[in-house]
Amino acid sequence: MNQSVTLLRVERARKRLYQVQKKYGFLTHPKVIEQSRKLDDLLNQYQTCKSKS
Repeated sequence: MNQSVTLLRVERARKRLYQVQKKYGFLTHPKVIEQSRKLDDLLNQYQTCKSKS
C-alpha cells in the first residue's frame, strides 16, 4: 500500500478513536479497544511502508 494512503488511513483511524473514546468514556470499553487495535495495525503498516522506502 502507498505510504501517503496509509498515512491518511492512520489519521482517519486516530480521529475515529477520539470519537469512540468520547462516546463511551472509558479506555477499557470494548469499542475503544477495538478502534485502538485498528489504529495500531495501521501504524504498523505505515512504519513498514516507511522503512521500505
